[in-house]
Amino acid sequence: MRHRQLIAVLALLGLLLSLYLTLYHYGLAGTLACGGTNQCEKVQASRYAELFGMPVAAYGITGYLALLIISLMGLNEKWDGRREPTLQLAIVSGAGVAFTAYLTWLELFRIHAICRWCVASACIILAIFLASLVSLPSLRTRPSASPQP
Repeated sequence: MRHRQLIAVLALLGLLLSLYLTLYHYGLAGTLACGGTNQCEKVQASRYAELFGMPVAAYGITGYLALLIISLMGLNEKWDGRREPTLQLAIVSGAGVAFTAYLTWLELFRIHAICRWCVASACIILAIFLASLVSLPSLRTRPSASPQP
C-alpha cells in the first residue's frame, strides 16, 4: 500500500508540472522559469510541442490524473493486497515512460534543447513506473485480502 501512496504523491507532482506547462503553452502562466536558459522556451515553441492539435503537456495532465486516480482508488481497503491497481499503474506509467523516451529523443536529436521541466517529468514518470514494478512481485506472494467462504 505504501507504493500506492508514493505513486499518488508523484502523480500529483507530475499533474501540477504538466498543468504549469499547459498553462504556459496557452499564454496563461507568464514567463517559463527555466533557470536562466532559453532551452525550455525552445522546446515549448518547437513544432513538437503539440500532438494532434493539443499541447504535449496536456497529455501529461491526462496521464498523471489517471495515475493519481488509480493510486488513490488502490488505497481503499477493498483493493489492499490486490494486484489489479498496481498492474494498471504499471501499464499506464509504462506507456508514459515510452512516450517520454520518444519526447526526450526529440529534444536531443530534433530540437537540440533540453527542457528542465521535461526532465523533471521524465524522472517522475520513471519513478512511478519503477515503484509499480517493484511492488508487483510482493503482491503475488501476499495472501488474498478477500475472506474465504
